[in-house]
Amino acid sequence: MSFSIETKCLHLEEDSQNNDGQPACRENCNHYGSISFPIYQTATYAHPGVGKSTGFDYSRLQNPTREQLEKIVCQLEGGTDAFALSSGMAAITLLMELFKPGDHLIVDSDLYGGTIRLFDNVSSKNGIQFTRANCSGDDVESIITPATKAIYVETPTNPMMNVTDIAAMAKIAHAHKLLLIVDNTFMSPYFQNPLALGADVVVHSGTKFLAGHNDTLAGFIITKNSEINERLRFLIKTTGSGLAPFDSWLVLRGIKTLGIRMEKAQSNADKIARWLKTQKVVTKVIYPGLEEHPGHKIMQGQSRGFGSMVTFRLSSTEKALSILEKVRLIKYAESLGGVETLITYPTTQTHADVPEELRLKNGITPETLRLSVGIENVEDLIADLKQAL
Repeated sequence: MSFSIETKCLHLEEDSQNNDGQPACRENCNHYGSISFPIYQTATYAHPGVGKSTGFDYSRLQNPTREQLEKIVCQLEGGTDAFALSSGMAAITLLMELFKPGDHLIVDSDLYGGTIRLFDNVSSKNGIQFTRANCSGDDVESIITPATKAIYVETPTNPMMNVTDIAAMAKIAHAHKLLLIVDNTFMSPYFQNPLALGADVVVHSGTKFLAGHNDTLAGFIITKNSEINERLRFLIKTTGSGLAPFDSWLVLRGIKTLGIRMEKAQSNADKIARWLKTQKVVTKVIYPGLEEHPGHKIMQGQSRGFGSMVTFRLSSTEKALSILEKVRLIKYAESLGGVETLITYPTTQTHADVPEELRLKNGITPETLRLSVGIENVEDLIADLKQAL
């Protein structure tokens, strides 16, 4: 039985049939028939005998709740393996362990500030070299060197919403035997599946849309590459970076409503973006769902939607700061992807550790705000923005 994306958020296709293709019966179900997958809050597991195992030995290596979550996320992204980590940054940090001193990566210049901080201050000290490029516009192929091992992109980027053509970038990467790594956090697997477009590795901050409720941290790596999978499995066992059982359960619960949340938040974001365009104090609105966005047509071809992230620029720094003080329903906070609408000031929050020169080059000016649109009534959200403006 093949499921739609909405159903895949709740059920594993592999559980829907037996080996003979017949519907699974109650006797084949584990966990005493529990509809909600249990939290296996245990550190270790008893062996049934010498040289025998239940398949689980120690929760640093694997845990049934984490395994179930990994299967669901893997199914949603269309990979062969998924790995649940303690945060999005833990996932990216683990990915960097795939590379050795002297390796070179081409990375998008407009990345989440925490990713830039990691690359500049940790990974580079370990001997990995980075070259920044606008992967939605620059000639990336001309930057490739004999030492280049991978291209790393976000699409859309955080916070300027630049869009990379994933299939075209994959073609360039594979022509030079490079990995293409895509941070798919902004779109979630509900709207975009980079592996199907040619990417080799997908990374998520599961804290955001996948969990969806601002109540836990999580990160994911998904691949189709068996060699990478085995290396990542070894690294998780060695570093202890896997996601804890309770956090795994929270993300499992959140994913059940992923489709409903993404559709509602996207609908709200589109209406808010178009309303912001009519406001005199708003000088620029950046949302891929707007027809004038330079990545609009690419998004139509590679995604099932445009997401719910909106970046906009005000007429002055003072105006931007005053909005942060005046919003009431919308919360002034970092993070994104939850059911609540959040407004963020990238200059001093998400990109505070990014050098000012790079911030300004990427378009992150002191007049710039970022909205993560939630699922509230859209008229209530617009009313709050109206009184704040």
